Amino acid sequence: MKILITGARGFIGKNLIAELKNRKYNEIYEYDIDSDPADLDRFTLDCGFVFHLAGVNRPKDESEFMTGNFGFTDTLLGKLKEHGNKAPVLITSSIQAELDNPYGKSKKAGEELMFEYSKEAGAGVFVYRLPNVFGKWCRPNYNSAVATFCNNIASGLPIKVNDASVVMNLVYIDDVVNEFINAMEGKANIVGRYGTIPTVHTAQLGRIVDIITSFKENRRALAVPKLDDELERKLYSTYLSYLPTDDFAYPLNMHVDERGSFTEFIRTPDRGQVSVNISRPGITKGNHWHHSKNEKFLVVKGKGCISFRKYGEDEVIDYHVSGDELTVVDIPTGYTHCITNEGDEDMVTIMWANEAFDPDRPDTYFEPVVR
Repeated sequence: MKILITGARGFIGKNLIAELKNRKYNEIYEYDIDSDPADLDRFTLDCGFVFHLAGVNRPKDESEFMTGNFGFTDTLLGKLKEHGNKAPVLITSSIQAELDNPYGKSKKAGEELMFEYSKEAGAGVFVYRLPNVFGKWCRPNYNSAVATFCNNIASGLPIKVNDASVVMNLVYIDDVVNEFINAMEGKANIVGRYGTIPTVHTAQLGRIVDIITSFKENRRALAVPKLDDELERKLYSTYLSYLPTDDFAYPLNMHVDERGSFTEFIRTPDRGQVSVNISRPGITKGNHWHHSKNEKFLVVKGKGCISFRKYGEDEVIDYHVSGDELTVVDIPTGYTHCITNEGDEDMVTIMWANEAFDPDRPDTYFEPVVR
């Protein structure tokens, strides 16, 4: 199927085209504001579906709202009628179509034009009134507060919040794109006359800003966002896409001595801590036990032996591990344990503990495995 997309280089258009290609829809007609008008005539001749995403958000003159949001829609539909092409058309409108302002009026006019076209031409139409859309590739300081906050906070620029109590309805770009492709494939989510995005996030502006601000601090604290919070998870993905290209990396604090090094990688309040341990050849680390703290060891390079002895008993249990055959070893409570590098190169071990290290409550007690 040949797919026509107007506003192809815009925020939604760029994401939609990328995902369509991921799903092997490769015959895509891309049309944007500086395209040759002759292309529109050619594209509307044989396209099988139209995503009409083009529109005007911030014109120099308010009259451009009606020209861009109504006038071009009329031109597009006129071309389809001229060619007798009854391809379904999906148009992006806005929740502001319900408001009495120049932008809202222009969007409302475009909607009604679509519904009239459907009756007249017998073609299927999908009208989606979108709330605030956020995600990667959205232009900051334009029409998305989330994009502006992500960009400025990531870059260390000031932000301005006029009213933190304002409630925002947000939809994530991946959810929008998935719903649009579903509509094209005959699985649109329709409520009344309008297509809707199944997942809408509602939050106060102040909370959104606090969440985005926390992402910058997370690096210093080695923290990660709450991934069970869907909005926070999506905001984090968005935030990372606005990192300056010279700020993708950040250093970790390596604790280095003659035995090797120990480096904390990730700390969380509810899912524990991940660290990287490097042991020199012949070195043994550990020889301690825990009351409640438990760990998982994964040797990813080199070879070694993880040894255990149950507190108060004599039997020593050995587990030989190697980066050539990745094996997770649980470190049970009440067992003193150690790890020895048995190879001739540095041994690298990924270590997870069920709680982040607290120097005031370390729950770590020295006891040699081998007496």
